[in-house]
Amino acid sequence: MGYLDSLNKEQKEAVKHMEGPCLVVAGAGSGKTKVLTTRIAYLIDQGIYSGHILAITFTNKAAKEMKERINKLVSDNYAFVGTFHSFGLRVIKENYDILGLTKNFTILDSEDVLSIIKKIMKDKGMDIKEISPAYIRNRISFIKNEMLSDAEITRYFLSDIEKKAAEIYFAYEKVRKKNNVVDFDDLLKLPVELFLSNPDILDKYQDKYQYILVDEYQDTNEVQYRLIKLLSEKYRNIFVVGDQNQAIYGFRQANYKNIVNFERDYTDAEVIVLNQNYRSTTTILNAANSVIKNNVERKDVNLYSDLGEGVKVKYLRSNDGAQEVNVVMSEIRNLLDMGYKKCDIAIFYRTNAQSRVYEEAMIKNNWPYKVVGSFYFYKRKEIKDLISYLKLIENHDDDISLKRVINEPKRGIGTKSIENLENKADEDDTSMFEAITSGKELEFKNIIETLTKDAEDLSLTELIDDILDKSGMKADITKEHTLEGDLRLENLMEFRSITENYQNVTGSVNLSDFLDEISLIADISEHKEEEDAITLMTFHSAKGLEFKVVFMVGMEEGIMPHINSIMEENGIEEERRLCYVGITRAKERLYITNAKMRMLYGKDMTNPPSRFIAEIAPEYIESNILENKKINKDLLYNEEDSEYKSGDVVTHLTFGKGVVVGVDDRFVSVAFDKRYGIRKFFKNYKGLKKGK
Repeated sequence: MGYLDSLNKEQKEAVKHMEGPCLVVAGAGSGKTKVLTTRIAYLIDQGIYSGHILAITFTNKAAKEMKERINKLVSDNYAFVGTFHSFGLRVIKENYDILGLTKNFTILDSEDVLSIIKKIMKDKGMDIKEISPAYIRNRISFIKNEMLSDAEITRYFLSDIEKKAAEIYFAYEKVRKKNNVVDFDDLLKLPVELFLSNPDILDKYQDKYQYILVDEYQDTNEVQYRLIKLLSEKYRNIFVVGDQNQAIYGFRQANYKNIVNFERDYTDAEVIVLNQNYRSTTTILNAANSVIKNNVERKDVNLYSDLGEGVKVKYLRSNDGAQEVNVVMSEIRNLLDMGYKKCDIAIFYRTNAQSRVYEEAMIKNNWPYKVVGSFYFYKRKEIKDLISYLKLIENHDDDISLKRVINEPKRGIGTKSIENLENKADEDDTSMFEAITSGKELEFKNIIETLTKDAEDLSLTELIDDILDKSGMKADITKEHTLEGDLRLENLMEFRSITENYQNVTGSVNLSDFLDEISLIADISEHKEEEDAITLMTFHSAKGLEFKVVFMVGMEEGIMPHINSIMEENGIEEERRLCYVGITRAKERLYITNAKMRMLYGKDMTNPPSRFIAEIAPEYIESNILENKKINKDLLYNEEDSEYKSGDVVTHLTFGKGVVVGVDDRFVSVAFDKRYGIRKFFKNYKGLKKGK
């Protein structure tokens, strides 16, 4: 067991903990993943059968990393290492009949849920302009994650809008059960209900998973907490790792008090604190410690490091948002000159809307970049259509998937025909697919039945080709002869590499398993991985990552902390934890920037500096206040309007030559060639020059 030699005293103590409850308070960068994986290896080496071990984490990426690390330490590893949702799915698949499902149930994504809600609202005569379907979806998610009973919903949902949300929830559940589908929240809720209603089944799972490890315990919500508590109550070998100071998911119903109350739930729990950081310089850690100590509700984890003092945190305040971006770009140029790679650098912001200006700046500088979490491959229309075909082939009762693709590509099956089909299915108490008996709908049904038969003899990749051909999707896109059509076809072709990779890795061509796999993936970005690219992301997306250099931009009151948090109970404390997470991602250099004035959401905003900057002790931070330095604001505009008249020939740097076709008090309209058409400019804009 040479793997123990690389651990420090506290890490070793945690790994060697065998029986009973244990809380490991793991500060940022303190090696918590190493502790979890090494403990699993240690348990196996101590004679614990690996199949009795359950390790739960929050992301597929973290689960994959843990599996790889464990397999390097031990052979014959049968421990379950996965996300809460993947574990919940396993339980449901093993007990589908008891839960009132058939074996071929499918999983709804958030867009599917939204389409059901819209249909229910339409049937009930509710106006989606008055009540947002997205709001209803969030309330349904809240009900499920908080495990509210029907009586509790009636008792607590008292306002008019909440009463309507409750009404839609009950209708939604009927539709879901009829369609033999589950949503993401059901993957957690249904196992808990199963265990509460069937003590014998719970007992079986308790015997199977006698040793339970939970990563990021501060991020658990009510249903996750109850699931773990039920599973662990027989043997009480529950080992949780987390850090209250990094609890940043309150908006997802995560309850950081679960980690605070662990010692109340298990009075005999051993508590081990990991506070040696292996990531950041002492200065960065001292800055983080000096911020987080302002939170009232916290566990004291004073991080320390042996990596040296390092440079001070650099605070740059600009006059406006444009100058702030320029300052950040200038600092990045200096860093690149110093020898840093682009992949060493990350820019964090509080809201996705702030990314646009930095994306534009990256493009202007010709620097490769990636935006984490900005857009997902699986959310593209053509990909969702293809997945709906796959879901319908697997489960003919899936009305949601049927409605998405019955007229995709266009087959002349209109909204009225689909409504009639829905009504017929309701009257016959059957699925829409079963209710189809004639017309163009029958042609569609025949396509699906043919594809279902084909699926029995084809690999997943071959089935994708078969669907694209027989559904008419490929032909429909090809005949467009547009750039957009080419991109859509490329995306569909890219899906083939997903099935091919899945087949190569798993050896499986089982459609049901493949659909389960892609339903659980939630973190695949549209951006192809660059070897050397600057990373742009929100503070929330940065959790679990690290970079040599971090820029925390837009650090102003109303942005970070966010305006909404000021109104919420404990809101500022969560924002402070978010700031702490941001600071502790930086390994060598940390920059904090803001502006006296900026444009966001189309409006000019003036905000004071974030309170969190003042909380950093002065000895750890150096300031460079630029806001009083004169900025030349006349670079793009003349002081007075230029004179134009219709027929004037003008030249634009991007659009080339054009002819003035209209002039009013403020604007000049110019007709360029057919690629650009008519564009309107301010009359004092310097980028437009009169003359040929």
